[in-house]
Amino acid sequence: MKFKMQDKQNQRITDKHLVVGVDIAQQFHVARAVNFRGIIVGDSITFQNNEEGFVTLLDWINKLKKAHKLEVSIVEMEPTGHYWINLSMWLINKEIEVVTVNPHLIKRNKENRDNTQSKSDKKDALVIADMVKNGYYSFVRKTPEAFQKLRVLMSNRDVIVKRLVSSINQVKSLGRYCFS
Repeated sequence: MKFKMQDKQNQRITDKHLVVGVDIAQQFHVARAVNFRGIIVGDSITFQNNEEGFVTLLDWINKLKKAHKLEVSIVEMEPTGHYWINLSMWLINKEIEVVTVNPHLIKRNKENRDNTQSKSDKKDALVIADMVKNGYYSFVRKTPEAFQKLRVLMSNRDVIVKRLVSSINQVKSLGRYCFS
């Protein structure tokens, strides 16, 4: 049986939702908001990857919800790297629904919005919001702190193993030249 993306499509976005797409980066994130039809709601916002920036995002979301008489917000992001984890956990603690979008789907759907393959943070945030509006997202679940620490430990182990293998290969390479 072949897997079809429409079998995985969610249908929970209603006319009461504010759909917020966040393009994640190391220092500054960019957010765009759309309604359930994909119409842009408000201007984009750029905010820092720290608690002060997260509060700025939450204030922006609440202002948009009030201005457009929307009751529920859903925040989505692309889970690349680890920069999204702090924001997602902070939002979950504030009882905001957080979902992720497959990075491969975002890349494939860039030209749906303006018929170009151009790339910018604002456009990426809008593409992310569109993907969620169309139902293509996965839920983020709060994981126990022990699992988060284990994930970091495994990531650190992978880096150390790669460095070790690289160092061993360098020593072997130097050995061939020194003892030939």
